[in-house]
Amino acid sequence: MPKGLVVYDSATGNTEKMAMAISRGMKKAGLTVEVKRVKDASLDDLIDANAIVLGSPTYFANVSNKMKRFIDKSIKIYPDKLKNKVGAVFTSSEGVGSEMTLLSLIVAMLLHRMVIIGHQSGDFGAISFKEPDNNCVAECEAFGERIADFTKVIASR
Repeated sequence: MPKGLVVYDSATGNTEKMAMAISRGMKKAGLTVEVKRVKDASLDDLIDANAIVLGSPTYFANVSNKMKRFIDKSIKIYPDKLKNKVGAVFTSSEGVGSEMTLLSLIVAMLLHRMVIIGHQSGDFGAISFKEPDNNCVAECEAFGERIADFTKVIASR
């Protein structure tokens, strides 16, 4: 069974709520899923997963410093250890800049030659403005299912 990994940073609990909803959707669609705070995630966790979903709060139109440090550490497994793995991203924001945060995460994944899955709405990834409401949670669960569906196809090749 393909394995999904959701790695997130969350200061207020908003990004964590999204992470849990995405992981529920991935599990519902048939993936084994591990959810980790970025401080507890390792490069081996990335290597072992078929799908990697990264989530960060938006700070000054960018990822959190903890997420940035984690991404920077991934140079040790560049360029081929994450090649053709599924990647997806999400953020929680208090204001502007969420698209830039998502793009920062996506660029890191593309540099690792990952296959990026966008949000079903056409956005780069899932976005919550402040605390995720019931609609946002439902969208995150659907996003998790979408990620899992693509992961199963890619992992079967």
